[in-house]
Amino acid sequence: MLELRPNCECCDRDLAPDSRDAMMCSFECTYCADCATNTLKGICPNCGGELVRRPVRPAGKLINNPASTKRVLKAEGCQPVKAA
Repeated sequence: MLELRPNCECCDRDLAPDSRDAMMCSFECTYCADCATNTLKGICPNCGGELVRRPVRPAGKLINNPASTKRVLKAEGCQPVKAA
């Protein structure tokens, strides 16, 4: 089951479990859409994987399967991906 991490690892923006602005890789590294698109160019800086929109867990399912409250944040933020 997905953790549904509560924040962007780059800028620490809050990302609610129902946010359509949350992006993630296959390892669940989580970013806001702005950082994922503009800073990271759709590539996870941790694993090199593709960043895709995180699915939304229905509110009724959060009662028994709550989202994570553990914040993950890169102390140095994310470095912009350079054009190839």
